[in-house]
Amino acid sequence: MVARAVSRLIDRADLVAALDRAAARKVTIISAPAGSGKTSLLRAWAARPGQPRRLAMLQVQRDQRDAQQFWLALLNAVRHATGAASGAEPPPATPEFNAPAMADRVLSELADARGGITLVIDDLHELSSPEALAQLTRLLVHLPPGVHAVLTTRHDVRLGLHELRLAGELAEIRAADLRFSEHETRELLDASGIALSQAGVALLYQRTEGWAAGLRLAAISLADHPDPERFVAEFSGSERTVAEYLLAEMLDRQPPEAQDLLLRTCLLDRVNGELADLLVGRPGSERILLELEDANAFVESLDPGRTWFRYHQLFADFLRLELRRRLPDQVPVLHRRAAGWFSGQGQVAEAIGHTQAAGDWAEAARLLADQSFSLTLDGQARTMQALLQAFPTGQDHPELALVRAAVDLARGRLDEAAAHLAVAETYAGTAPPDRRRRLQVAVAALNLSLAGRRGNFASVVEQVRFLASPVYGPSDEDIALGSDLRAVALLNLGIAEVWSRGRPEALDAERHLREGAVLAREIGRPYLEVACLALLGFASLVLHSFATVQRRCREAIELAERYGWGTEPVIAPALMMLAGNLVWTGEFDEGERWLQRAERALQTDTGPDLRLLLHQTAGVLHAGRGRHQEALEEFSAAEHLASQLEGSHALASRVTDWQLLAAQARLGRPGEARAMLAALEDERASSGEIRNARAVICLAEGDPGGALSVLHDVLDGTAPVITYATVVEAHLLAGLAHRELGDQRAASQAAEQALALAEPDRVILPFAMTGARELLEALPRHQTAHAALLADILDVLHGSSPKAAQQPSPPPAEQLSPGELRVLRYLPTNLSRPEIAGQLSVSPNTVNAHLRRIYAKLGVSDRSSAVRRARELRLLAAAGRTR
Repeated sequence: MVARAVSRLIDRADLVAALDRAAARKVTIISAPAGSGKTSLLRAWAARPGQPRRLAMLQVQRDQRDAQQFWLALLNAVRHATGAASGAEPPPATPEFNAPAMADRVLSELADARGGITLVIDDLHELSSPEALAQLTRLLVHLPPGVHAVLTTRHDVRLGLHELRLAGELAEIRAADLRFSEHETRELLDASGIALSQAGVALLYQRTEGWAAGLRLAAISLADHPDPERFVAEFSGSERTVAEYLLAEMLDRQPPEAQDLLLRTCLLDRVNGELADLLVGRPGSERILLELEDANAFVESLDPGRTWFRYHQLFADFLRLELRRRLPDQVPVLHRRAAGWFSGQGQVAEAIGHTQAAGDWAEAARLLADQSFSLTLDGQARTMQALLQAFPTGQDHPELALVRAAVDLARGRLDEAAAHLAVAETYAGTAPPDRRRRLQVAVAALNLSLAGRRGNFASVVEQVRFLASPVYGPSDEDIALGSDLRAVALLNLGIAEVWSRGRPEALDAERHLREGAVLAREIGRPYLEVACLALLGFASLVLHSFATVQRRCREAIELAERYGWGTEPVIAPALMMLAGNLVWTGEFDEGERWLQRAERALQTDTGPDLRLLLHQTAGVLHAGRGRHQEALEEFSAAEHLASQLEGSHALASRVTDWQLLAAQARLGRPGEARAMLAALEDERASSGEIRNARAVICLAEGDPGGALSVLHDVLDGTAPVITYATVVEAHLLAGLAHRELGDQRAASQAAEQALALAEPDRVILPFAMTGARELLEALPRHQTAHAALLADILDVLHGSSPKAAQQPSPPPAEQLSPGELRVLRYLPTNLSRPEIAGQLSVSPNTVNAHLRRIYAKLGVSDRSSAVRRARELRLLAAAGRTR
């Protein structure tokens, strides 16, 4: 059994009452040095009978550097206090942390609790993140009505609470308030069963100056002392001297097994029974820890189940000095055992820290390099940086270059990251065989991240295609790569292939992003899963229908919202692709709403690539609405961002130039457009998009013949294009040119070809951007095979939406073929089957065969039901739109 100690603490009613009075204000700060009784006061206040308030209690971890770890713990504490956590998974950590959004989330949870909550943050001095402290200040200033906060700290922290102080909403309890009076000193001794004369009590009070820890230690030592009066008379000096003397007394009075446990586990910030058994080399540690806590021997539990413990800071510091004095040879051994245990538990930062403390610098460097991706994903970038800085001069292992590159990349120091990556790449080529592949994959993944930040994927994408192989590799070497690294590698490779925007690259991107999403789901990394799925829409754009793109984007957004990331940068690609998709199908208002959400998601993202796409999408939205000046401003902003990207970047190439040139021409500035056109390099100038822009310039200059000439290579498929929408636009521009030349038949044929290409995805934007309303209105209604689409387009050009805002019905089990779609367009008309056959230049038997398959696929039995079902599925325009 451990030595008998203070049976209970005295009831410091005045201080508890002071805390109760402070609850009428927004914030209470208890600021005093170690051992002043802050935590004891909090526990006494929280545990008193009839506590009227719900308590959300958080103890800040030792040396907490990462804002995200703090805020996730705070959110979890609030949810437990309010009951919102029941059955809900805690939010996972992310490499990109939006501190203002998280603070808003905590405020929202507190507001939903409708008052009666006290937020208790103990050991706030351990929080060293300026970002976390800044948002904590904002939270404290804006606490909802009925919510009170109590903060304890050993020293004043940088919180800007002057407004609360001036408003009388800040209560402060300082060291002087916490000191025991002589009367309380007598009560403490009496409660512990210690008989001491009044003179002895006065001397003890004088020696300790009412310092809570000193009195508590003295009570522990006096409990079984044969001569209490002499004991009190023998010690004096500063608080540190008193503490060291009394701590030594307390330790010496413990039984040998308790002393051994305390010494061998004092190197830990927290300990449980299993870990303590490992360090002392025998079972039974949990029982001793529980007895030490029950004896008030400066051991306290950290969880309701009393499975994790920590030692009071004064006690831990003293024990570490004693360990180095008594068992110096055991210090590195104990650190190695602790490192192995934490590594096995997946607690990476602790494992690396203990490996460093053991002096095993090469092993610590290997661990840190291997775990750098996991630490980043866990939102522990600052912890990783601190671990990196802990390596002494002369222990700069080559593998640390990889970690330095990751840290610099996260901080936006791209040149420094490139330099460290060059060192890491050189070392990876000569590393031992069991390390080589892992290092090469890690270097390649970071090279892709760097290329993405610089907009220069072309320089590295071919060099890193080997990244795809680890997913299916069954070898021990591939497995040893680590799932986090493999998932990040697949994501980064997919990103590079997405931005390349060619069909072969899109196929590769789709495969790699799917593999990355599956792997991320298997290993419990929802952030990586969302990141992969958010980019699938981009890969789908050149491979699948607009409906598929929309579905994939919505699925990614739904998953992101499940984790509270609906307006975070990770989901921005899906938000923008969905917005752009809706704009291209003429749903401008809904597209604008999604675009605004994408803009909110990018508020904390500093990269130029996604912001460039944001401006491009906003530009085409304005162009579709005929607001060419606003469109020009957006395209100019996109061009400015493109100038910040190095090399050939899909986002920075043809699209921006194409739309910027067209916008200038439509604003009556063909001269400026021509000047910009002359500055383009030949390869970009020969693309289909730029040829379309040249045609717009020609039309603005009154040269329809010139427009037809430059469109020739787009229309015959010679000029490279990004998507078929470029060809749709080319046909419309050709139709406008023919119309100006007086050839209405050729103009109608061009418009009909544009409608045919636009029909499968019901693309509307090119018709709006080119100002093709008069061209379309001149089409004979009874001759077009695309009456429903034409009605939708004309609705948009007249200012209406092409559909109601409701969600579409589920799609048919089997998609309709192009021939079946052509027949379907005529079903709302009064034409008979032979007449439809005549319009389509096919036999009546062919029309009958198509109808049978249409009915089967739509699950209907007659023509009117087929029309109704097709309208539900948006395969036909809504009733009343045929003109």
